[in-house]
Amino acid sequence: MAAGLAERSCLELGPAARAPPRRLREVAFSPPGTSPLPLGRYGDSAGGFCYRECAQLGAATRNRFVRWTTSGDTLELVEESLDNELLNNAVRLRIQGCPLLPGGVHICEVQSHLVVLLVTVQSVHRVVLPHPACSYRSELIMESQIQSVFTDIGKINFRDPANYYLIPSVPGLASNSVASAAWLSSEGEALFALPSAAGGIFVIKLPPHDLPGTVSVVELKQSSVVQRFLTGWMPTAIRGDCGPSDLPISLSVHCLDHDAFLFALCQDHKLRMWSYKDQMCLMVADLLEFMPVSRDLRLAAGTGHRLRLAFSQSLGLYLGVYMHAPKRGQFCVFQLVSTESNRYSLDHISSLFSSQETLVDFALTSAEIWALWHNEENQTVVKYINFEQNVAGQWNQVFVQPLPEEEVTVRHDQDPRETYLEYLFMPGRFTNAAIQKALQIFSQGTERHMDLTWDELKKEVTLAVENEFQGSVTEYECSPEEFWQLQVEFWSKFYACCLQYQEALSRPLALHLNPYTSMVCLLKKGSLSFLVPCSLVDHLYLLSNEHLLMEDDAAILDDSFIADLEMSRDVVCLVQCLRLIGESISMEMAFIMEMACSRLQPPEKAAEQILEDLIANDTDNVMEDIHSKLQEIRNPIHAIGVLIREMDYETDADMERAHPLNMRMNLTQLYGSGMAVSVVCWGVCKIATIRFLICRDLLILQQLLLRLGDPMVLGGGQLFQSQQDLLHRTSPLLLSYYLIRWASQCLASDVPVDTLESNLQHLSVLELADTTALTTHKLVSSPQTIVELFFREVARKHIVSRLFLQPNTSLAETSLNWPHLITAIVADFLPLLWPSNPGFLFPECLMGSCQYTQLQEYIRLLQPWCHVNMGSCCFMMGRCYLVMGEGHKALDCFCQAASEVGREEFLDRLIQPEEGEMVSTPRLQYYNKVLRLLDMVGLPELVIQLASLAIMESADDWRSQATLRTCIFKHHLDLGHNSEAYVALTQNPDPSRQLDCLRQLVVVLCERSQLQDLVEFPYVNLHNEVVGIIESHARAVDLMTHNYYELLYAFHIYRHNYRKAGTVMFEYGMRLGREVRTLRGLQKQGNCFLAAINCLRLIRPEYAWIVQPASGAVYERPGASPKRSHDGEYTAVPVVNAEGPSCPSVTATRQIEILELEDLEKECVLARIRLTLVQHDLSTAAVAGSSTPEEMVALLVRAGLFDTAITLCQTFKLPLTPVFEGLTFKCIKLQLGGEAAQAEAWDWLAANQLSALVTTKESSATDEAWRLLSSYLEHYPSQNSLYHRCVINKLLAHGIPLPNWLINSYKKVDAAELLRLYLNYDLLEEAADLVLEYVDAVLGKGHQYFGIEHPLSAMAPMVWLPYTAIDQLLQALQESTTNHYNVVLYQKLHDKLEDYHQKVSLASQDRLYRHY
Repeated sequence: MAAGLAERSCLELGPAARAPPRRLREVAFSPPGTSPLPLGRYGDSAGGFCYRECAQLGAATRNRFVRWTTSGDTLELVEESLDNELLNNAVRLRIQGCPLLPGGVHICEVQSHLVVLLVTVQSVHRVVLPHPACSYRSELIMESQIQSVFTDIGKINFRDPANYYLIPSVPGLASNSVASAAWLSSEGEALFALPSAAGGIFVIKLPPHDLPGTVSVVELKQSSVVQRFLTGWMPTAIRGDCGPSDLPISLSVHCLDHDAFLFALCQDHKLRMWSYKDQMCLMVADLLEFMPVSRDLRLAAGTGHRLRLAFSQSLGLYLGVYMHAPKRGQFCVFQLVSTESNRYSLDHISSLFSSQETLVDFALTSAEIWALWHNEENQTVVKYINFEQNVAGQWNQVFVQPLPEEEVTVRHDQDPRETYLEYLFMPGRFTNAAIQKALQIFSQGTERHMDLTWDELKKEVTLAVENEFQGSVTEYECSPEEFWQLQVEFWSKFYACCLQYQEALSRPLALHLNPYTSMVCLLKKGSLSFLVPCSLVDHLYLLSNEHLLMEDDAAILDDSFIADLEMSRDVVCLVQCLRLIGESISMEMAFIMEMACSRLQPPEKAAEQILEDLIANDTDNVMEDIHSKLQEIRNPIHAIGVLIREMDYETDADMERAHPLNMRMNLTQLYGSGMAVSVVCWGVCKIATIRFLICRDLLILQQLLLRLGDPMVLGGGQLFQSQQDLLHRTSPLLLSYYLIRWASQCLASDVPVDTLESNLQHLSVLELADTTALTTHKLVSSPQTIVELFFREVARKHIVSRLFLQPNTSLAETSLNWPHLITAIVADFLPLLWPSNPGFLFPECLMGSCQYTQLQEYIRLLQPWCHVNMGSCCFMMGRCYLVMGEGHKALDCFCQAASEVGREEFLDRLIQPEEGEMVSTPRLQYYNKVLRLLDMVGLPELVIQLASLAIMESADDWRSQATLRTCIFKHHLDLGHNSEAYVALTQNPDPSRQLDCLRQLVVVLCERSQLQDLVEFPYVNLHNEVVGIIESHARAVDLMTHNYYELLYAFHIYRHNYRKAGTVMFEYGMRLGREVRTLRGLQKQGNCFLAAINCLRLIRPEYAWIVQPASGAVYERPGASPKRSHDGEYTAVPVVNAEGPSCPSVTATRQIEILELEDLEKECVLARIRLTLVQHDLSTAAVAGSSTPEEMVALLVRAGLFDTAITLCQTFKLPLTPVFEGLTFKCIKLQLGGEAAQAEAWDWLAANQLSALVTTKESSATDEAWRLLSSYLEHYPSQNSLYHRCVINKLLAHGIPLPNWLINSYKKVDAAELLRLYLNYDLLEEAADLVLEYVDAVLGKGHQYFGIEHPLSAMAPMVWLPYTAIDQLLQALQESTTNHYNVVLYQKLHDKLEDYHQKVSLASQDRLYRHY
């Protein structure tokens, strides 16, 4: 240790492990040739090994070491690291039936291997492991977990003869000595030095592990000394023979390049040095010459002596010898001195005396001795001394970890179970292993409790004690006092078991001193603890009265804060006063201060109450002692100020944020292991605990000074104000240490993955997720405290970067020194935890790690008295309330924090604008972040409240106002507050945002079907925008799933704008016909046209018209290209030239068509007919919707809806020809078809209005079809008998004989045309018969059947015959002479015509005669 820390005491830091006991890999073997021996002969032992490069910053073995414990034939090896978590680092090796010698484990390090040398009572063993430096390159060790050196130990063949050897019976192992030494030669040979049964030493040599060879045994005999004697060197004592008095009781070896010096401390109190190479004793020294000797001591065997070596490259070899004597002990330190002639002697450096404690172990360096004792009460005592600088021989104390209290005080107002559980599971008190062992015993072995986590163990303990308690209560009723007493009884019984095992597991077995890093550890069964230097204040307060520095010795306190001797004495006296107060405070008094801090009561009042209790209960005159000690303090105010300054970690500026750690220096994992984290944080907890007591006692002392009010005591007229100032400085100091102590003992909660992910999303909104304070949760093996969490995740990086990456720092060197580093780390860690510092990393880390309950309690304990980071604390509390579901409380906290924006570092980072973000005032940026957070959490009401508050802050910033108004609108709309949303929309100063909000209002209210609100809003100055939005949505979305057209119709109707309403519904109907070709679409289309007609009928006739884009035109779509159509093709663009737009070269892109009421009624009829068609035949829906009237006629005819088709033709003034042709064709099909056609025909026949028919027989579908055709021809006459002609033409074209009714009907209308049709289809016989009848009719016979009113007569009008057709008939008959019947017809017809002509001639002559 450095000189500055040499004269201070040390603290043991051994936090009780909360993780389940480490599961060790079991390796067991039995060496051939051995026989089982009893295992209880030797006690447990322990030891440690340090890698040579463990102090080098860039080494792969940095901060790594190996520790072991032996018990019987079992060896437990554990590799530890302060930087990384080592995997597979623990192994239990059992050499069955061969107990290991205490101290019989030796580890040697060579370049590529780590060699473990073991000595048992029957054998020696060598275990060769690969060196960690061969497995990892130091600059590449970036992971938090790496493999241990023991990873592959299970692959080793322990029964390999090359790596073990049985101890020969001659010379045999001494039974009454446990000394042993082992080392590796420069050639790689393994050597074991053991005491022989006859006295002296024998050495077993195993050949190198990778070379063949034989085992040799060499005995170092006295004759070698005789050879030295012959050369002239005379040792101090030589016996004639090698008797048992020469038996080594402690062996140590010092290796040279090609030799080894073996040092043996023997029973005859002499130290012998042997050269293994020469097999000669080079020196014998009588150690009794260096200590007070009695005759009894000289004659007694020195069985309790110990020997240790320490080598320094600069100072050489040191030997430390502990000489044990009854009721006393003495340490002697020697330096080995050699002369030119290779003669050796011992240079006595120091003799140090110890008390009567039983020495367990000691360690030696070139400057210090560390010793471990058990005192008469069997308690652990550890001390150290710097034998070079401490002339007075005063040992420095090490304050070991005290055992938990023997009894737990349970007040009557407390629940025994809760009290004991809180005490048992308070971090740092009991280990998991001790509680598990106690649970096993308490449960009487009914269940096996293994590998329980901290929380599981707590549940099992509760269950076990409660079961025992319930099983013992036999009475059904007992008083509350009896019940409480029984609970205390059973819980105290379990607590006693825990205490027993905790004491057994915490007993140190050995000291481990790392000569490279100066680290000192206490090795215990299954655990270890670290010894670290005390700060000066803690050192003074913890020292016992007999060790406390007196005035004459106070000059040694040359620390920077105590510059002069006089002030040093004042501080020492002040600390003595504090010690007197602290020793007088009972548990009840201490509880008063604890409760005052917990309940946020002023500590000054609690100190005053404790002082009154001290004065009232002062039976030992403590107050007088304190008063007399105060008289010795020359300037108490100044001394108190000095003490307060030393304990205050408040800094003026914020701690610098962490720099990126240097990868080449391998700093990313420095002190990052769970062990290092727990040691550092437990050190902080210990300091906070001690300082809390100091501050408590100091507050009481200050209250006493105020009560005394003696100017002599106060140092010559000190002002009352100064006392008050000190009192108010001490109180926050006490509360700060109370808070740090609480945080050091508060366990962090396990956080589910989904909570972590949700938290990261919230932090990303706040843009804090990438800060150094917030990293992903690492897996840890045990529940960690929130301080450990903070150190692991955040603080360690800050501290390491400050220590090693800052310029001009004394610690930025390649060698690591544990006392310096642990002191510096704790000194840098405390300011990061200090509540009144500007840095806010600790609460930020708790927030980032989802420790909301702990963060709430932290802020609760902090807020009443700490006025730093008040806004940040309010913000954190708001985040906690937000997570807990208390949104309104969160909003209050966020609003309180707003007043501190721009004054605190955390809030300043919170409001840093994004890249490209509009920069506004800091408070508005803060509100913006909080609004985003509330929005993500899903609290729209709170968003509205906060945004309304923020609007008042943004009176001069219209952009921020627009953003906030938009935010208010959005969340009012989400909540269904439609009126409020509309008001927010109208108040938005940004037109573009206003339009966006308006568009959103329309869409959302439509989706919610809240159309009445949407229609009835006044839309002042926004009418056209609303219409445009609804129109654009109406034209852009699916017609059947959205009702934007109906909304727009209602919108116009509500405002009495009937023409626009009609236009909307007409457009709606047209689109339905084109786009929704279903029955429902056609139904809606008809309703739309009816609504449009109703609208126009409400307008005066001269205004009852609408504008419709003509056929082929397209609707204007928002954002559509003016040059291209929807499929990307170029459209015709009007070009305005010199001749004007009416130039023939200009193509109009848009035609305007005016539709009047009559046009709408036609469209309505067409729509209704379409619906009728689709209702009759659904398959026509796909084509009916957008078909023209002409197309509809064809569809109706095909479907058999002839009445409907005729109505459509009459409405649109279309000819009925397609109707008659279609009906004729159906008649033909029926006449030629079978029964299926007949049955099918009734469906379409029923859809037409058939006239009533009275008949005596049942008519068929064919008859009804002909009758329908007949009725149509009768009811719908046409010019030139067009319909008759088309019917007859269709029948004749299909070869169907003309029915008589049709012939008779047509004869009346146009017999000549019937004749021509007969001729067209070559029906000569029918034509001839018709001509014959026709001639007869003209002559007066049956003229009424041909529609001839006046037959041939001189008195009647003129008559005529179709001579052209008749001539064609005669010609045809004349030409077909092959057919006899035709010849007959020709002749008959010819004769008839001759007769006719004669009668015509006579009639004509009569007429002429009458005329003249």
